[in-house]
Amino acid sequence: MLTILSLAAGLLAYAPWLIVLILLALLPAFVGEVHFNAQGYRLNYFRTPERRQLDYIRYLGSSVETAKEIKLFGLSTFLVDRFRSFADRMYADNRRLAIRRAAWGTLFAALASCAYYLAYALIVWRTVQGEFSLGDLTFLSGSFLRLRGLLEGLLLGFSQIVGQALYLEDLFSFFDVRPSIASPPAPRSFPQPLRSGIVLENVGFRYPDSDRWAVRHLSLTLAAGEVVALVGENGAGKTTIVKLLARLYDPTEGRILLDGNDLREYDLADLRRHIGVIFQDFVRFHFTAGENIGAGRIEATGDRNRIQQAAERSLADRIIQRLPQGYDQPLGKRFHEGADLSGGEWQKIAIARAYMRDAEVLVLDEPTAALDARSEYEVFQRFRDLSAGKTAVLISHRFSTVRMADRILVLENGKVVEAGSHEELVASGGRYAELFELQASGYR
Repeated sequence: MLTILSLAAGLLAYAPWLIVLILLALLPAFVGEVHFNAQGYRLNYFRTPERRQLDYIRYLGSSVETAKEIKLFGLSTFLVDRFRSFADRMYADNRRLAIRRAAWGTLFAALASCAYYLAYALIVWRTVQGEFSLGDLTFLSGSFLRLRGLLEGLLLGFSQIVGQALYLEDLFSFFDVRPSIASPPAPRSFPQPLRSGIVLENVGFRYPDSDRWAVRHLSLTLAAGEVVALVGENGAGKTTIVKLLARLYDPTEGRILLDGNDLREYDLADLRRHIGVIFQDFVRFHFTAGENIGAGRIEATGDRNRIQQAAERSLADRIIQRLPQGYDQPLGKRFHEGADLSGGEWQKIAIARAYMRDAEVLVLDEPTAALDARSEYEVFQRFRDLSAGKTAVLISHRFSTVRMADRILVLENGKVVEAGSHEELVASGGRYAELFELQASGYR
């Protein structure tokens, strides 16, 4: 800046019109650069959905999880065509922008060159006319060249900062996002052990951007130490209840009480630490077998004894013993030396995560969907013993599973329509009996 001010002062003293020529040479290029930076940002912003589609198609075409169906259904050509349609549109947009930028850039560069040579011509002309000495000629031409270079670099850097600031605005807006589910300022600790249990009072919930109530006017009690099964057709609200218990969402209406206190009064991390949940669509981490189980209580990942005990409880230890590297064996085919497992074997690994928590409340959402009949029986015999004294929630479509529960709740359209033991519900001849008969008829 000191050099620029010094040179500018010299030019102003001798030939102020040189400053005008410098501005004429540089300002159009600067304005054009800022304009096309903004155009590039807008193009990237509005093409984000297409880029996500491209990434998804790239994943489908290269993932071991999707390879079977892509080959069997002959989807290769379809995926290539769809990838090409997105890529061609994005290429065409980028090409148009690049051509416009190059054309205007050429024009601005020509204008800058004209201004540059015009300044030299004027300096030489006035020197020939005797208005400037040779010393003036040397000073003015050198100062003009140096000042032009400095200002050009300064404006170029500023235009780049302006362009990057557009993206930084997105970054900072992301940093400003705050979770809608958070702990209160003075949270309660999770009660150990549970005394009265969990109560849902007139709970209603709608997922964001949905007009449909997932559950509505729902009232039920999960007593401490009780094993409760939730039964119902798809969309009845079973998994939604689990998400509300874990405070992945808060109720739209009503409230959930834990030992008589609103669930929102408890520390969020402490609450989730004491609720062991395994969803039907559990994650298959491409980590080692030990890390897959240790993910259930990440701070205890280095505790091999605890991991082995959790594996024994879920019967996953038999699977791990067959692996070449045991608990240090990488799972999945994404990385080198990874060992893939069957769906049922993965499910036992996932169930071990729930046991890893040693939680006060256990929630299993379709925990045996991928298990064979013998494995299912063994898992639930073990679960019956290990869940003694704990509050447990089972979600299953298999009536051989839910009949082990102390109490069965039948959900329909987000409400409890029946409640009781297996024998009581079958004897009542209601919705549960109908569903049980439909499933039982398939085995006759």
